[in-house]
Amino acid sequence: MDVVGVAAGDRPARVYWLDNLDVTADLALDKLVGWNGATMHVDVLANMGGMPNDRAGTLQGVDNIEVASHRLRLFEAWIEQKIGERTTVRAGLYDLNSEFYSNDAAGLLIAPAFGVGSEIAATGPNGPSIFPSTALAVRIDHKLGGDGFVRAAVLNATARTLGDPGGVNLTFDDGALLIAEGGIAGAGGKIAVGAWGYTLHQDDIFAVDGAGDPIQRHARGAYIVAEKPFNDPEGAHPVAGFVRAGVSDGKTTPFKGGWQAGVLVAKLWAGRDDSQLSFGVNQAWLSEGYRNVLRGDGVHSAAAESAVELTYSDKIGPVTLQPDLQLVFDAGGDAEAKPVVVGGLRASIEF
Repeated sequence: MDVVGVAAGDRPARVYWLDNLDVTADLALDKLVGWNGATMHVDVLANMGGMPNDRAGTLQGVDNIEVASHRLRLFEAWIEQKIGERTTVRAGLYDLNSEFYSNDAAGLLIAPAFGVGSEIAATGPNGPSIFPSTALAVRIDHKLGGDGFVRAAVLNATARTLGDPGGVNLTFDDGALLIAEGGIAGAGGKIAVGAWGYTLHQDDIFAVDGAGDPIQRHARGAYIVAEKPFNDPEGAHPVAGFVRAGVSDGKTTPFKGGWQAGVLVAKLWAGRDDSQLSFGVNQAWLSEGYRNVLRGDGVHSAAAESAVELTYSDKIGPVTLQPDLQLVFDAGGDAEAKPVVVGGLRASIEF
């Protein structure tokens, strides 16, 4: 559960609460039904509570468990089949960000920008296959040498699962999202590059044709993720840093790209192995089309929305407590907006 306070502009500060119930199960199908090399993963989500970004007014969001609608959802349900020693195939409802455009050192930070990059998170008819609604997908992963990998996935462009209105989309009427990533990931860190694109055109965010209809554009992009431990990951105070950057076509969403960077310190205090401290910076570059939309509304458009976050986590008995502080600059792309202050406390229990 999160308790989040937001102070934005001249309006009084407001406090929100949000919760996220996540139930997962992993099944070894070879032991259960004799299906050799197969495993099954199921993840059910229930999200309730307020929407602090309504007060913050940011483009990227301020809390990674905030949802637009309160529902019980089947978040993931896939089967993975092992093929040989180096290849696996997954099929089913699949979270793109579980394997693509992700890195461990960013995992403690609460701002959504440290999950999947905003330039891809804003795409598709209702967002890609990420939290809280996923889509049917097929993913193939192949290991290269010791730490090398290459993976690719085809996902329904319409993210809709059980619990959403209409249930799982089986038609692929809006086409598919194609994504691929390759790199090296191991004890020495991670370096990976990826690319993505939609099979069908998307509406331009601003430009229209002679009939007043949105011009159709190719929605596509690329990204890079790098993570590096600065000392012994098994030592007394492991420290890791990361940097990520992505670009897109810059025509179909408010974003043409962005970057995130940060550091994670684990085992911060001697004798408290669960204590962690993380600091992150993110910036989303606004597309020219979106800046034109803002100008049309009389807003002095900024070139980017930027934010910094500092968070600490520690376990006290069965409860993990995580105070968090964020500052957002040029929120919503408004160059005249005062900095937004977001303070929160996350409390979580794992069984």
